[in-house]
Amino acid sequence: MNSDIKVIKNIEKITGKPVKFVKGDILDGKLLDKVLKKENFDAVIHFAGLKAVGESGEKPLWYYKNNVAGTVTLLESMAKHNVKKIVFSSSACVYGVPKALPYTEALPVTKATNPYGETKIMIERILESQASADKDFSAIILRYFNPVGAHESGLIGEDPTVPNNLMPYIAQVAVGRRPVLQIFGNDYKTPDGTGIRDYIHVVDLAIGHVAAIEKIKTAGVHVFNLGTGKGASVLEIVKAYERANGKPIPYKFVPRRDGDLAIYYASCDKAKKVLGWTATRNIDDMCQSVVKYMESKK
Repeated sequence: MNSDIKVIKNIEKITGKPVKFVKGDILDGKLLDKVLKKENFDAVIHFAGLKAVGESGEKPLWYYKNNVAGTVTLLESMAKHNVKKIVFSSSACVYGVPKALPYTEALPVTKATNPYGETKIMIERILESQASADKDFSAIILRYFNPVGAHESGLIGEDPTVPNNLMPYIAQVAVGRRPVLQIFGNDYKTPDGTGIRDYIHVVDLAIGHVAAIEKIKTAGVHVFNLGTGKGASVLEIVKAYERANGKPIPYKFVPRRDGDLAIYYASCDKAKKVLGWTATRNIDDMCQSVVKYMESKK
C-alpha cells in the first residue's frame, strides 16, 4: 500500500547493482514456491507485515491473517525448498507493559498491548516451534525498537500515503502537506509529559541485519534487541527536526491512544557482544536524513 516501485531503481543507483524484483503476496504459496525453487537462497529476511499499532486494533483479523498466516505460508515454502535460515523483523511490542527498564531479551514475552504486537509474539512462537522440529533450522529474531530516518543519499526514505508513525507525520507537516502534528498525550510521567521511545536509524538497523546474517552460523533461535539503548521523547524528536529543518513544527496535544506506553528503551548489550553491532547515529542524524529525503522529493 505504501510502497513505491521507484525504490528499486534507487537501490540500484546506491549499490550500482541490478535488483531482482518479484511483485507478489506473502500469502501466495505458489508464488513463493516458484521464487524459492528458481533461486538458490542461503537465507530469507522476512520484512513482510502490517505494522500500524492503531490500525491493528481496528482490523485485527487483517493483521493476524497477513502477518501470522503469511509467515506460516513462507515457512512452508522454505521447508519445501530446503532454505534453513530466516531473519525475522520482530518488535519491542512483544515485551508489553515494561516490568523493568531497559528491555532485555531475557524478559518474559507473554502479552502485547495491541494486536500488532500479538502477531509478532505468535510468529516468534512459530519460529521456535519450527526450530525445535527441524534441528538444522536457524531463526534470528530481531526486535526492532522505533526505526526512523532515511538513506544518506536522499534516495530512499519513508513517505507513506497514510502515515502511522511519528517521523512521517512530522516530515509531512514540515513540508506543508499536513497542517499540524498531533501529539498523543502530554500527561505521561516523563520529563516533558510526552512518550519516550528508543529511536533507531534505519541504516543502523540495516547494518544489524547484515551482522546477523554474517555472525550467526548455528541452528536454533537467536534473539536480539536492535535499538540505541537511549530514549527520546516526542517533543525531543520535534525539536531535533526543527533544528534539522530550520523551521518550527506546529503541533497540538490530543488524548492518549489506547495501548501506548509512557516509556521504553532497549538494552543492546547482547547484539554488541554477539553480533559486534551497535547503533552509531543519534536523533539529529535521523532527522537530518529525513529532511534531505523530503527535499529530494520536491
